[in-house]
Amino acid sequence: MIKRLVRSVREYKKDAILAPLFVTIEVILEVIMPFLTAYLVDNGIEKGNMRYVWIVGGILVGVALLSLMFGALSGKHAAIASAGFARNLRHDMYYALQDYSFSNVDKFSTASLITRMTTDVMHLQNSFQMIIRITVRSPALLLFSLIMAFGVNRKLSLVFLAVLPFLAVGLYLVIRFAFPIFSRMFKKFDRLNTVVQENLRGIRVVKTFVREKHETEKFKETSGAIYKDSCAAERLLAFNAPLMQISMYACILLLSWFGAKLVIGGTEGLTLGQLMSLFTYVQQILMSLMMISMILVMITMSRAAAQRVTEVLNEESDIKDGTVDTVRSGDICFEDVTFCYGDKNSKPSLDKVSLTIRSGETVGIIGGTGSSKSTLVQLIPRLYDVTAGRVLVGGVDVRDYRLHTLRDNVAMVLQKNVLFSGTVKENLRWGNANATDEELEHACRLAQADDFIKAFPDGYDTYIEQGGTNVSGGQKQRLCIARALLKKPRVLILDDSTSAVDTHTDSLIRKAFREELPNVTKLIIAQRISSVQESDKIIVLDDGRVSAVGTHEELLNSSPIYKEVYRSQQKGGEPA
Repeated sequence: MIKRLVRSVREYKKDAILAPLFVTIEVILEVIMPFLTAYLVDNGIEKGNMRYVWIVGGILVGVALLSLMFGALSGKHAAIASAGFARNLRHDMYYALQDYSFSNVDKFSTASLITRMTTDVMHLQNSFQMIIRITVRSPALLLFSLIMAFGVNRKLSLVFLAVLPFLAVGLYLVIRFAFPIFSRMFKKFDRLNTVVQENLRGIRVVKTFVREKHETEKFKETSGAIYKDSCAAERLLAFNAPLMQISMYACILLLSWFGAKLVIGGTEGLTLGQLMSLFTYVQQILMSLMMISMILVMITMSRAAAQRVTEVLNEESDIKDGTVDTVRSGDICFEDVTFCYGDKNSKPSLDKVSLTIRSGETVGIIGGTGSSKSTLVQLIPRLYDVTAGRVLVGGVDVRDYRLHTLRDNVAMVLQKNVLFSGTVKENLRWGNANATDEELEHACRLAQADDFIKAFPDGYDTYIEQGGTNVSGGQKQRLCIARALLKKPRVLILDDSTSAVDTHTDSLIRKAFREELPNVTKLIIAQRISSVQESDKIIVLDDGRVSAVGTHEELLNSSPIYKEVYRSQQKGGEPA
């Protein structure tokens, strides 16, 4: 896990090295100051030697200024390194997501991925900054202070060692019980994000059904669970301060008691200046221990975040790139194809499907809900890979193509149409970034979108809101069809993408396809028989199997399923 995260430091390695280097120098200078102070008191102030006071005092000021300078430099480089690490981490996660297949994406919820890229990365950024600065500073301060303290007086310095086991046990218990709470809390953050996203995405439905109170209660319950866990964790972490205070005051009392006797008795040669320096070292040692406890808490929190981030980074796409970079034709062949979502031993969504579609054919696909119509066509551009069998496009197994080549030649209008915030032109150019205005308009005319676009005040420069909320469902579908046509594909797949379009417009779109795209293989998934009855052939799916294949007239005579659907739609279309 650590190795995987460290890869994201990259160009910020120099800053990540300089930060602990400078902080180490800062600590060395810091522990020298009490030592110099002891000499100042013993040889200057007590003896009334002002020249010595000025000399040592000047050195102290210089050491303090140097310590401040190196501390500032350490903070600067630590901030740069941690911010850069977080930027690279988000970059690596985002690019990893772009390589995911649909099956990889299915393993994580959208809300969970957003939480991992924001909240979890923020925790890791803070931890990384503490690791390269405070995590170096605290042990270094502890070590050097102990060395200096033992150099001043070995017997009195044993007081520090007596406190360490008490602190270690206390901190271990706090961390041991706090980690499970933080792990649970991050999962609840995922749930909270899901609740908020669903509410905002479905706000029209919420208001239509007057379910604001229900959504508020759902949010309150999830937020309350996070609050309870947060309070439980904070109650545990609150033990840190009392532990440190007890340890600090115990050390000060013991040093005062034994130190005063040694100074007055003079048997151990302990001077007042040395006792004062020991008090300073007590504070430095215990402050370093307090910082170590804070670091351990932060690392405890970040450990859960690190595991979640690493899961995203280590997830490998189950779709590997091929080598073939040319699609020769739009021929499609399914050879004994079986497909299962998730576990290969689960019930197949597609079971031993065999089909042959010639280049340039228009093929309709009909079937009931859950008959795996969308699953069938998603195997063509390799949004999923087959569990068994082969899918061939242009006579080549789709797994042998370079993904970019295959998907550039297979245009797909998904069942859930998505438009992005930006102008109409910007959305259309997703299909072809270099398309001219004339090409945009031509594609829109084929998709029957040109008229309503020109009716907008700004025409093709009209701004589309996020998710296409300022256009109707039918307009969104036609824009998505036009976007797909701009790819000039060999295979065009329409996955129920004219469901929100009236029958007349649907007919015009199909007519334009016949006349303008004779060499493009067209696969049309539809609920309406009228959308596919003029196809060269129609595939009837039932429970993941091919029930029948034929023309409209052939299926009316041979397929009970097709005949039933046709009659029900004809009956539904008759006037009352």
